[in-house]
Amino acid sequence: MVRHVFEDQAIDVSHSNPIVVVGGGPAGALAAANLARAGREVVLFDEKLAWEKPCGGGITHKALEQWPFLAGTEVQRNWINQCELIAPSGRSVKFDLDRPLAIFSRQVLNGLLLQRARQAGAEVVQRRVVGIEKQGNGWRVSSQTDIVNTACVILAAGARSGFRKQLSQPFAPGDLMATAGYYIPGRSNLMQIRFLPGLYGYVWLFPRADHLAAGICGKLQSQTTAALRTLLEECLREQEIDFRSGTFYSHVLPSLSAAAFRQTTVSGNGWAMIGDVAGLVDPITGEGLYYALRSADLLSQALIAERPHAYSTLLRNEILSELETAAGVANRFYNGRWMGQPVLERMIQFTTKSAGFRRVMSDMFAGTQSYRALRPRLYRSLPAMLAEILRNIRRSPGTRNHTRFQPRTAHSS
Repeated sequence: MVRHVFEDQAIDVSHSNPIVVVGGGPAGALAAANLARAGREVVLFDEKLAWEKPCGGGITHKALEQWPFLAGTEVQRNWINQCELIAPSGRSVKFDLDRPLAIFSRQVLNGLLLQRARQAGAEVVQRRVVGIEKQGNGWRVSSQTDIVNTACVILAAGARSGFRKQLSQPFAPGDLMATAGYYIPGRSNLMQIRFLPGLYGYVWLFPRADHLAAGICGKLQSQTTAALRTLLEECLREQEIDFRSGTFYSHVLPSLSAAAFRQTTVSGNGWAMIGDVAGLVDPITGEGLYYALRSADLLSQALIAERPHAYSTLLRNEILSELETAAGVANRFYNGRWMGQPVLERMIQFTTKSAGFRRVMSDMFAGTQSYRALRPRLYRSLPAMLAEILRNIRRSPGTRNHTRFQPRTAHSS
């Protein structure tokens, strides 16, 4: 037995080449759990373990079906059945979601997944990895206090990880989004997404079980974090939401171009990347939790089957091609026009006036509507939607501006 000793904990590994997972977020924790459950020796390193990462924390219906324990385990979450979309003009629409979203605090979600990894037999170590170096046919992974040799290293350390450039090409500035936000005391049952004039991104208000996650994202090359924070605070003041008692956060997200998705390298001899560090984030919505978890599953399947090189093919066929499609239309979504109006304005108008389009939007939020199948579906149903919209316009020609997001205080019933 090889024992790697640390100041306040030890790793017990029954042979000298365990699989090493660097990063304890959803992707890394699920991969560790899958591999350990299959009998593999796994060591997972993460400096923070369960922590409150800046992110909405929404888990789609598609993800809940894929991983039922996310819905069934007794942990704190908030079930959301209603969404409000606000166009740059201020026009808004509220609509019911056919299938609810589960919104988690990331501390709770990460803690749940890490606990499952421990229960499966993975060694979970709270240490910062300071080095990953090629050594012969394997890798030398250095933590703050010790070294582990491995034939396989899984990088799941998030978009900011400096180790990505050692294994693959680094992210270009144009392939990143900046985010800024606040965790604000309060409760609500309404999820709100607001688009602002000229912003390649959006403002979100995601109500978690005991606080609101308010945030904003924008292309890193176009917006500084300070500018995004100012825009967000203006929106919160307008909504009469007191953010002064909240906790501020900032982060970066991958938002790859179609070319970057085509060219990205996610694995090689003895290494693989999963989750955000692999760029697996929707370039339109910024949603990455489903792709993080699914990439962990696909890599685990390949490693358990002793076909590690199959991972890149599996990922390409199921995830990268879908995200490449999204990247191909992202600029048009935010800046383009459709039927004589900005796409975002038309989207809110169609959602307001067409039950058929609301079903499309509900399916998008549920994660069951793929980008690759979206265009054919829209064009197939467009005549019926237009007829429905025209009927509803004749009945109620006026438009309406958005209502205030009204959180209940943490102490209200």
